[in-house]
Amino acid sequence: MDTILNLATDERSARIILATLTEPRDTTTGSLLRQVGGMETLRLLEADTSAPGFDEATTGVWRAQLHTHANPAAARTALDSSERFPVLIPDDAAWPAGLTSLSDQEPYALWVNGDPQLLSTPTQDLVTISGARAATSYGEHVASMLASDLANQGRVVVAGAAYGIDGGAHRATLAADGATVAVLASGVDRPYPSGHRELIERIAQRGAVVSEIPPGGAPTRWRFIQRSRLLAAMSSATVIVEAGVRSGSLGVAEQARSLDRPVGAVPGPITSATSAGPLCLIRDHGAAVVISGDDVLTLMEGYRSFSGQRLDAQHSGVRREQAGSSQDRGLGL
Repeated sequence: MDTILNLATDERSARIILATLTEPRDTTTGSLLRQVGGMETLRLLEADTSAPGFDEATTGVWRAQLHTHANPAAARTALDSSERFPVLIPDDAAWPAGLTSLSDQEPYALWVNGDPQLLSTPTQDLVTISGARAATSYGEHVASMLASDLANQGRVVVAGAAYGIDGGAHRATLAADGATVAVLASGVDRPYPSGHRELIERIAQRGAVVSEIPPGGAPTRWRFIQRSRLLAAMSSATVIVEAGVRSGSLGVAEQARSLDRPVGAVPGPITSATSAGPLCLIRDHGAAVVISGDDVLTLMEGYRSFSGQRLDAQHSGVRREQAGSSQDRGLGL
């Protein structure tokens, strides 16, 4: 562990090292990063006191878990990878603003293959399109239509580069000369699925391929599940085109709802298994019906309005506190 600690020289390198020690969405690590930063979080691994905000038992479990994965060679490889793939951290101007809403679940760092500045696009101009891998021709046609319409309106399309709906959305965006972001559950140097290697390379050339997994990392079930929160948080709205009742894309919709982001769903035939997910979102979870690019733009405007109202409320609260403080000072309190 001492060797790994010696490799950290600043906040960026500390976060890169932490990404090799633990899996995404380790809320203990995330909480410490928000409280004390990367360098101090690493130092706490060797301390003999409880971590801030955690009792001794929780701290001990956290230390034991991270020590188990301490691998100086892996840490050095991850640090060296930044020479090939830019690494973003929350302090960077290009860090996706929407990810801050994840709080303790925010990624430690993001590796980028492509244009990092694309990730600085305002959240209200990004939209996530997701859906079934085993999509029907109808679903792929609709995904392509929506992505093309949105690209022509200057919006950035975010998806997971998977077969089916995601791939259709990426291809249509590129065909419309639009910008698209692929979020992977593997390292950015390990295109997955392998059958989309050429597509992912094209996205890197004309957009951005991003991952919170260090280069060389393999996709796992847990990493696919955790990727859902990034797909949802990066964008102002999420649209599910097709999905079975157990589709992972429904997890993206669930994450979006938990973040108060608008969710839209494309209706399809009640006899189609891939329409079951969107129809359930519409019937049981209040998802908006999406049949055109204009419907998606309306969803995105809903995020803008909600964000504006929330910001106004925060400002109003500050003004009330300031007014109260002024009155207190007037009373000599």
